[in-house]
Amino acid sequence: MANPRVLAFILAGGKGERLYPLTRERGKPAVPFGGKYRIIDFVVSNFVNSGIYALYVLVQYKAQSLIEHLRNAWRLGGLPDHFVIVVPPQMRWSETWYQGTADAVYQNLNLLLDFAPDLVAIFGADHIYRMDIGQMLAFHQAQRADVTVAALPVPIERAGGFGVMVADPDGRLVRFEEKPLSPTPMPGDPTRALASMGNYLFTRDALVDALVEDARRSTDHDFGRTIVPELVPHARAYAYDFLENSIPGIQPYEEIAYWRDVGTIEAYWLAHMDLLGRTPRLDLANRRWPIHTAPYRGPSARVITGTIEDSLLGEGSTVEDATVRRSIIGRGVRVQPGAVVEESVLLDHTTVGAAAQLRRVIADRYNVIEEGARIGVEAAPAAAGDATGITVIPRGPTRALE
Repeated sequence: MANPRVLAFILAGGKGERLYPLTRERGKPAVPFGGKYRIIDFVVSNFVNSGIYALYVLVQYKAQSLIEHLRNAWRLGGLPDHFVIVVPPQMRWSETWYQGTADAVYQNLNLLLDFAPDLVAIFGADHIYRMDIGQMLAFHQAQRADVTVAALPVPIERAGGFGVMVADPDGRLVRFEEKPLSPTPMPGDPTRALASMGNYLFTRDALVDALVEDARRSTDHDFGRTIVPELVPHARAYAYDFLENSIPGIQPYEEIAYWRDVGTIEAYWLAHMDLLGRTPRLDLANRRWPIHTAPYRGPSARVITGTIEDSLLGEGSTVEDATVRRSIIGRGVRVQPGAVVEESVLLDHTTVGAAAQLRRVIADRYNVIEEGARIGVEAAPAAAGDATGITVIPRGPTRALE
């Protein structure tokens, strides 16, 4: 099967409770990231850059912000198999919302059957990473797999938060446990475990059969908790090593197989800091593997006077006689005279008043920081890479669309 017909379901219904208050009015995949993007832009860009253009995005909680963003950012139209379509819960089989990741796909089984793909990709929408999915497809086909799980070694002390796999040397799965209390280490490496990234490839028939069987029973209706573990003993289930994935244009100083679950405020802030410096762990200035997003219909960024050190400035932002150090400034942000912004993440259309001082602040969109305000500056200086002492300011009042 040289050129399989591929359909993708992107699971974008997460609440993101640990990211509150950034998720107070939006789901986790819609949270802004990196000065101009949303978290979901990373997975959608990975598919498009990999030449996979048939994408259903399954949404649920506080979805309007995400729907508006996808409508503005992702228009693949023109050909019948090129689309990014948002799908809310259809309540086709019962009058309930999605009851789990597997139930989300099962409720949309008609879309899968109508498209008639050879392979189905089921990926999450809430991680920051770059991946050539075509390489995972090639591995899946070479192994004649029924299901392939993207896998990444993680420190054993953190493995309990993931699905943990045990695999043969050729990658065939022997065991899959979702968030085990005592994770099994990798053979020959007691310090790490093989973790699921929550990204799956299925042959169509294997997926349909598993979903139909799961729907008949009282289970968690979840790929990590029920579908994949129950397939391992009798199906051809494999782990794809994400460390082997090669992205064109990556720089020698970047972290190999960079992947972050930005599910907490600390992880979100640290991932932003990874974008900075002369040798960032994740360099977004990669023309051969760009992260796409909605265009900004406004002016370019302006630095009238002031000091800018190791920072990213979004389109339409203005810095006037102010200091910005190691910070990510979103689109349409204004930093007024005398203000000092350090190690902070300011989301779109925030205004920092004159002489205000911010250190380790995450300010959601449309905030107005009062003149002379001091936020986070009284805390003791933290070491580089230390995520302590972060202040989060909820979204400011406005009627403008997200």
